[in-house]
Amino acid sequence: MAVLKDLHILIAEDDIDDSEMILESFLAHPAFIKVMVVKNGKELLDLLKDENERKPDIILTDINMPLVNGLEALKAIQRDPALKDIATFAYSTSTTSLYINKCLEFGARFFFPKPAISTDFYQIPEKLYEVLSGKIL
Repeated sequence: MAVLKDLHILIAEDDIDDSEMILESFLAHPAFIKVMVVKNGKELLDLLKDENERKPDIILTDINMPLVNGLEALKAIQRDPALKDIATFAYSTSTTSLYINKCLEFGARFFFPKPAISTDFYQIPEKLYEVLSGKIL
């Protein structure tokens, strides 16, 4: 199994408090060297289409966001040949099977319930890393 390191993740999160917590949690994980956060799916897609920006290794998107929601963003990424190979993940406070199944249908490798307790945000980078390294399928 390959060791994953020096990963670049792009996160879409519209809630300011959650944005700070998810950013802090990924910066604290040793495998992630570049962590960027955008405020919604439109900013996510715009950044991905910017030819001056290096494509991330991983995308994590919230589902419920303004302008372009996470499901719409996942669908657009999956349909774009230049983006579809980027590992995508989703998370949300909405954990209905409909949301989860749509995320997986639109290419997300895993769906994370958004934590209710701020310290639980630190579990997301570790679980995401485990999925990428094949420990969780």
